[in-house]
Amino acid sequence: SSVRPTGPGGTIVRADVHAAGIGTPAGIGTPTGTDRAVPGDAAASARETRVPVTGVRRAMAAAMVRSAFTAPHVTEFITVDATRTMRLVRKLRDDPAFAGLRIGPLLIATRALLAAVRRHPDINAMWDEQRQEIVQKPYVNLGVAVAAPRGLVVPNIKDAHAMPTPGLAAALSDLVARARAGTTTPADMLGGTVTITNVGVFGVDTGTPILNPGETAILALGAIRLRPWVHRGKVKPRHVTTLALSFDHRLADGELGSRVLVDIANILEHPKRLTMW
Repeated sequence: SSVRPTGPGGTIVRADVHAAGIGTPAGIGTPTGTDRAVPGDAAASARETRVPVTGVRRAMAAAMVRSAFTAPHVTEFITVDATRTMRLVRKLRDDPAFAGLRIGPLLIATRALLAAVRRHPDINAMWDEQRQEIVQKPYVNLGVAVAAPRGLVVPNIKDAHAMPTPGLAAALSDLVARARAGTTTPADMLGGTVTITNVGVFGVDTGTPILNPGETAILALGAIRLRPWVHRGKVKPRHVTTLALSFDHRLADGELGSRVLVDIANILEHPKRLTMW
């Protein structure tokens, strides 16, 4: 009540609080007045552990906040029968060309995402706020979100669009291994154009992923589970998963986002389409 509002419609803005002498930029967050510590706070604090947020984790937190409150996010979902994808994964594990590599559904989802980008290149772009321009990119630096010991990191595979499947599998394995070992370099995390995150490895069905800053889309692959599914007119146990695609609505409207997501789902349902796209 002691603050004189000067904001639009009589709202109180930060400068009004400072002018009233209630706080300063350096002192915001300091308990004052009714925010003073109450009995029991000291005992509670003694049982708590405070971990300084530094390095990669601090940078990623800042980037995610910037992305969430800068780009207008839209997330769409689709549930798909991935039984044929799981069959393909088993075949690739026995293929000599993939010997020594970790092969899983993430590889096929990655190939599907790359194919969808090739069919819909506008999803592989960047919004340049300073120049008010859309920057279209003819290459795909594929980001892969990895939960590493020092926090979430999103290194990317440079020119992933030009890699054959065995090469992509090797690059994925190397990228994840280095991220978990903490040897990812700053260069590995620069220049990404589109990202994939595999929340299914944690047993999560789906999520609403936040865009990696500077990118237009991120795909989340959910857990693949046996579920009752109508297949050829009969209810059968099938491997089913849910995909989520978040995209920047400044660059991608609902039609573009939907087409990209449906293309990815169609490939997971019929992986042979990879040879046609």
